[in-house]
Amino acid sequence: MSATLIVRHPVTDFDAWLAVYREVDALRTQHGCTAERVLQLPTDPNDVVAIHEFPTVAQAEAFASDPSLKAAMERSGVAGVPRIEIFASA
Repeated sequence: MSATLIVRHPVTDFDAWLAVYREVDALRTQHGCTAERVLQLPTDPNDVVAIHEFPTVAQAEAFASDPSLKAAMERSGVAGVPRIEIFASA
């Protein structure tokens, strides 16, 4: 059963956040991420949604709980508590 992990959070500076997001590509790959997409709210480009696809729910959960991800979020300028949700394919 495949999984989609959706993360939404405000950032202090989108370009700075995006640079760190790109730096952790290897972490996403390590956890089996097969596709990703970054979206911004049209009225607030610092309101960001990142969507990631994984082969399994377990892989998505492992990525979401990886301490390296938390460190990257802190380093990137995430400006609030991220909303992280994992959805399984039906």
